[in-house]
Amino acid sequence: MRTVSMNQLEQSRIQVLSQIEQACLRVQRDPNTVQLLAVSKTHPSLSLREMYAVGQRSFGENYLQEALAKIEELQDLDIEWHFIGHVQRNKTKHLAEKFDWVHGVDRLIIAERLSSQRLETQKPLNICLQVNIDGQDSKDGCEPNEVAELVEQISRLPNLRLRGLMVIPAPNNVAAFADAKNLFDQVKSLHAQPQDWDTLSMGMSADLDAAIAAGSTMVRVGTALFGARDYSL
Repeated sequence: MRTVSMNQLEQSRIQVLSQIEQACLRVQRDPNTVQLLAVSKTHPSLSLREMYAVGQRSFGENYLQEALAKIEELQDLDIEWHFIGHVQRNKTKHLAEKFDWVHGVDRLIIAERLSSQRLETQKPLNICLQVNIDGQDSKDGCEPNEVAELVEQISRLPNLRLRGLMVIPAPNNVAAFADAKNLFDQVKSLHAQPQDWDTLSMGMSADLDAAIAAGSTMVRVGTALFGARDYSL
């Protein structure tokens, strides 16, 4: 059974990488400039282990307790762990100590806590500012007009590398991707370490092409890689 499942995962990954490549070629971009982040929430550790075996290294998790269990179970693998869920103020310690990337930073206080709780022995924690790019009531993220000041402040904190922006626009609002790219370009000069400002985390299975055309450097794909999620776990 396992080999079938592994073959399925490998096929799915090849298809997604091919979709990324095609999207890049359409806009004359090098496919190596777009990273595939496998969104593995609700999928068991075994699925991640198998996805790792076919070449995937970056995994994104949304729920802290679930993620911590997987990090423990898969510690023998050299996985780059990304937290892509909402960051709660009282949960920053685990995020600071256990993850390589945190995408959902939207306030200075969160960045300050991550900065102070990241261990000195660890590499700096990579973070992205989550921006509510199209003013959705239901979405987390700072407002676009807050980004410049946050970049100035957060890029000066120790133990962090402020890498860029993360956005989740409303479905079919592809214009928001261009807005995010413009904002990303505008604020770079305010960054204390502008060479670190290199990441635009946007685009999922359904809108990956439009996100890449607008300049995304990291796409978050779950269902197209792992199949439908099982929320009963």
